[in-house]
Amino acid sequence: MPDYKIGTREEWQAARDELAKLEAEHAELSQRVTAQRRQLPWVPVEKEYQFDTEDGKKTLAELFDGRSQLLAYNIMFGPDYEIGACPGCSNLGDELDATRVHLNHRDVTLICFSRAPIDRLVAYKERMGWDFPYVSTYETEFPFDFGIALTPEQAQEIPEVKEMVANPPEWLEDWGRQVGAKLEDGLREGPSFIAFARENGSVYHTYTVMAPDPFVAPYHSFLLKRTPKAEPEAPRAWRKDEYPS
Repeated sequence: MPDYKIGTREEWQAARDELAKLEAEHAELSQRVTAQRRQLPWVPVEKEYQFDTEDGKKTLAELFDGRSQLLAYNIMFGPDYEIGACPGCSNLGDELDATRVHLNHRDVTLICFSRAPIDRLVAYKERMGWDFPYVSTYETEFPFDFGIALTPEQAQEIPEVKEMVANPPEWLEDWGRQVGAKLEDGLREGPSFIAFARENGSVYHTYTVMAPDPFVAPYHSFLLKRTPKAEPEAPRAWRKDEYPS
């Protein structure tokens, strides 16, 4: 049986009008969530972090590149990944560059973090054709201080992580092969967005959101929700240069 129904234009319009009411409620809720998000307290960043960038060492304040807001996506690419970054994160990375010019003109600098060493990030960035600043948090406390990565000890304390490592579904085993890492190492990276503000010479942490929040998903997933057929249930992702022919 098909998962769709055939109807008249009048039936479609009636159903579309009902959906419009729900979409309006969803939009109103989204506005309330945004307002509450911006009411979160700003927490001063008192530790001095040094990051490896393509242009040498930089502090967190220097990553703002003269703007007052910094939005960073943490790509799952740990130092133990022998092949490359998470394919799903790479899908999102493909889609970030086009947004940078618009964010820059709205006082927001957009970058990406990963824990792999900077030389590996630069090589992967070239392979993917990315232009955004790609910053390494390798051998810093930053990702652990802000909860965008787990230490081995922290990972052992999370039942969901322990279960996935002990009894991984097939797609997760495939994912481990795609990145070239043992699951106990690979799953310590947290795909997430993290935001900071710079005001009067001080830097503040303002927001973090992690998967499985829909915001931490490739932008094309938002478009697929508007297509007539449902998305595949399998969570498998492919890098853009590795899709099966």
